[in-house]
Amino acid sequence: MNTRERFLAVMDFQPVRTLKWEFGYWVEVVRRWYEEGLPKRYPPPEEMGKGDEWRGSAVGWRDKVDRDYDIQEYVHLDDGLRRIKLNKYLYPPFEVEILEDHGDWVLERNEQGIIQKRMKDTSSLPSWVCGPVQTREDWERLKVERLQPTLERRLPEEWPQIVEEYKRRSYPLSIMGSQGFYGTPRYLLGQERLLYAYYDDPELLDEINSYLCEFWMTICEPILRQVQPDVVQMWEDMSYRGGSLISPEHFRRFMLPYYKRLTAFFRDYGVENVLVDTDGNCWELIPLFIEGGVTGMYPMEVQSGMNVVEVRRAFPRLQILGGIDKRVLAWGKEAIDGELEAKVPWMLAHGGYVPYIDHFVPPEASFENFCYYRRRLNEMIDAGGEAS
Repeated sequence: MNTRERFLAVMDFQPVRTLKWEFGYWVEVVRRWYEEGLPKRYPPPEEMGKGDEWRGSAVGWRDKVDRDYDIQEYVHLDDGLRRIKLNKYLYPPFEVEILEDHGDWVLERNEQGIIQKRMKDTSSLPSWVCGPVQTREDWERLKVERLQPTLERRLPEEWPQIVEEYKRRSYPLSIMGSQGFYGTPRYLLGQERLLYAYYDDPELLDEINSYLCEFWMTICEPILRQVQPDVVQMWEDMSYRGGSLISPEHFRRFMLPYYKRLTAFFRDYGVENVLVDTDGNCWELIPLFIEGGVTGMYPMEVQSGMNVVEVRRAFPRLQILGGIDKRVLAWGKEAIDGELEAKVPWMLAHGGYVPYIDHFVPPEASFENFCYYRRRLNEMIDAGGEAS
C-alpha cells in the first residue's frame, strides 16, 4: 500500500496502519537538532529567523527548501502530503518595500501587502500594523489588480510535466491550502479591522467571501479537469485558548454559506476529503464546519482544551489529525509515555486518525526527546498494523 492509498483508507476509517507524519517545526528547533546529532542534508536557509516555520510531512509542502526531509528520513516518517502548485491568492504580489527605517526595526510592506513592524535581527516575529484592504476602494482595486480569476501566471511553466507526475503519484495530493473564509479576510483586512467589520461593514465581508468563493472555484475548475486531488485543505486561524474569535452565529452568517458552496463544488469533482487547519479551542465550531462540508480538522492543540479522545467521542466520523501535546517533548520520557498511552491506542482503534504533535515542535524539545517520542509513536502505529 503506497502513501496515497494509505491516506485515503485512513480518511475512510478503514482498518489500516495509519500514517507516520508530523505537522512541522520551528526553525530554531531544527537548528538545535543539527547540533545535537541530526544528520544535515537539507538544512533551513541561513536567512530564516526566529518564528520561521519548517514544514512537516502533514501540511502539503514539497520543496526541500521548506520541508523536513532530514527529519523524515531519520525518524522513518512516511512520504508527505503534497500540494498542487497553484497560486490561489494575490498575483502579482506586492513589491516588498521599506516604508520607514527606525534603526533596529523597520516598517515594511510584504508580498501580501501587509504592513508590519519587523526587527532587523529577526529576534522576534513581525507584528502586523494593517492589511492591504482598509476601505471598500482598496478592495475594488485589489480585485482588479491582483485577484483576477485567471490561471495566467498562476501555474509553473512546467505545468504539463507536473500534471503527468501527479497522474503517476504514490503520495496524497491536496488543493487549496493556506486560504479560508476567515483566514483570507484576516490577511486582507487585518485581525482588528476584520472583527470590527462583522458589525460595522457586514456587506463588505459578504462581498469579499462571495468573490473569494467564486474566484477559487473558477481557477480550480480547469485544474480539476486535469488532476484528481485527494483532499482539500483550508486554513482558518480563528480560535485561541478561550474559544473562537467570532461567535457561532457570525460563523453561520458570514462563513457557512460559502463553505457549503465550495465543498459541494469539490465533491462534484470527486474530492471527498476536506480538512481544516485551525488553532486554539475550536469545540464550538466543529459542528458548523461539519455542516459546511468539512470532513476533518487539525492540529487539535491540547493546551487550548482540544483532547482528541473527547473530540472523537463527540464526533465519531470526524477525521482527526494531530492532538499530541507539544509540551511533553520538553517534560521528558515519562511525560511522553503518559501522553501517548492515554490517547494513541484508543484513537487508532477507532480509526480516521493520524497522530502527531499538535502544532510546530517548539525549541524547548531536545533531539533525544523528540526521537524517543517518535520511536514510541511509531511502535504504537506499527502495533496497530493492518487489520485482517
